[in-house]
Amino acid sequence: MIPVHIAIIMDGNGRWAKKRALPRVFGHKQGVKTVKKIVKAASNLGIKVLTLYAFSTENWKRPQSEINLLFSLLMKFIKKELKELNDFDIRLRILGDLSKFPENIKNEIDRVCEITSKNTGFELNIALNYGARQELIRAFEEMSKQGIKKPTEEIVSSFLYTNGQPDPDLLIRTSGEFRISNFLLWQIAYSEIYITNKLWPDFTQQDLEAAISEFQKRERRFGGI
Repeated sequence: MIPVHIAIIMDGNGRWAKKRALPRVFGHKQGVKTVKKIVKAASNLGIKVLTLYAFSTENWKRPQSEINLLFSLLMKFIKKELKELNDFDIRLRILGDLSKFPENIKNEIDRVCEITSKNTGFELNIALNYGARQELIRAFEEMSKQGIKKPTEEIVSSFLYTNGQPDPDLLIRTSGEFRISNFLLWQIAYSEIYITNKLWPDFTQQDLEAAISEFQKRERRFGGI
């Protein structure tokens, strides 16, 4: 069975560049190319939702020059890929708090999300300024405002950024690190986890298929026998 929802922690852009004695910018640029390839591959393979961890709440600790570069790459990606998002019937959804982003980027993101909101073939989530703990705090604050005193799992899920989407069946992390890194802590409670040593810029459709193949071999019991 093909997983309905795959989430990916895209790790290793900087190390990819360092291995080649290149500035980190080259790793990020190559990483964007990989994003485009994997989005198309996932859609073609029949996956319905793909969530990519692009920029965490902790990433603000990076040098400002690198943050500015990431913003620039994001802006170019969103503007350039709008036509293909529509051609492939892909809906773009952003997970995270965009309040700290420059106004022009927020406006462009909102514009593209609105234009693609009616697409139903495939959902692409990009996690930007995202942190799972912060997402849960936000959800609890909203529930409190609405007077919800005894939330169920379904109610909590409805206040998350992924409201209306199935939880990830498979979580992939590149670069060989064994960490969750504050990513989708609620949603991945029963996700299968697949770690690959491949750095994100080197991740291919074949690597995605290998992860899916491994997923298909596992028996998901969800706490049962």
